[in-house]
Amino acid sequence: MRVISVKKLKDFWSKPAYRDSELALRAWYAEAKRGNWFNSHQIKQIYRTASIVGNERVVFNICGNKYRLVVAVKYEFQIFYIRFIGTHGQYDNIDVKEI
Repeated sequence: MRVISVKKLKDFWSKPAYRDSELALRAWYAEAKRGNWFNSHQIKQIYRTASIVGNERVVFNICGNKYRLVVAVKYEFQIFYIRFIGTHGQYDNIDVKEI
């Protein structure tokens, strides 16, 4: 998969409060780049805790569910577009289907 907007990940883990997320986000990114998924079922086989929330959005739990990563998926183009990374509290304040 192509991962677009990786800068959002780097900006997030660069903040002192979220430095603990760097290794997990780097691992997610490396795995996502190697991925070759054509539907949400294939993603769920690898990421059992991922949530498929509609409007082509997938929510991944990062750092043992400490953080949430929301991506928009375009399976036909093999693209993950990073829409949001944040804490549970921050996640609760967004409309995941619209972000």
